Amino acid sequence: MLTKKLIAEAIGTFALLFAGMLSIANDATLLGVAFAHGLAIAVMAMALGTVSGGQFNPAISIGLSLTGHQKWSDTLAFIPAQFVGGVLGAFAAVAVAGQDAMGKAGYGAAALGSGVSVGGGLLAEFITSAFLVLVVVKVAIHQKSVLGGLIVGLTIVVGILAVGPISGATMNPARALGAAVAGGTWANMWIYFVGPVLGGAVGAWLANFTEDLRPRPVPVGAAD
Repeated sequence: MLTKKLIAEAIGTFALLFAGMLSIANDATLLGVAFAHGLAIAVMAMALGTVSGGQFNPAISIGLSLTGHQKWSDTLAFIPAQFVGGVLGAFAAVAVAGQDAMGKAGYGAAALGSGVSVGGGLLAEFITSAFLVLVVVKVAIHQKSVLGGLIVGLTIVVGILAVGPISGATMNPARALGAAVAGGTWANMWIYFVGPVLGGAVGAWLANFTEDLRPRPVPVGAAD
């Protein structure tokens, strides 16, 4: 069972890096890049969510465990699978697009925008990751929405549109690491680990703190 979960997490993260990096290499607009990342997560989450939960992101996995929604043993197993899937997806994107095209695109690696401070980039990753994990917990866990994968994907689209030009909007250490390994670009890499993990923890806590307060339906006959 665990092996199937790890394979699912690796596949989903592979798809994120493959689609995301190629969209950048193909000179897609910011909107196109945002939807490439968001839809990759959406379709993989809806396809593989019943296997592993469709997390594909160490920040999400850690946030779930910190708030009691997932066993730490699963999270500690998922994270290496996510990193491996991301690195393989990144190299697959390079193999398809070629070194020249991918090099011109900076290998799709996360980078701070012109004039953006380290603090500004860290805050951007923190806030967007908090929103992302809050949505994951609220929609996929609390509400158990059948559209959870799509809504999470759209949250990624929003994050990239908002801060993509500022911080790169990875919201995901596996996304950052995969592109960095493929392109050998490691500048400010700590931002893309610390920001998403801390933001994800806060987002998961906020999701639990704001748990649905609507009264639960009383089963027929229970009031008697």
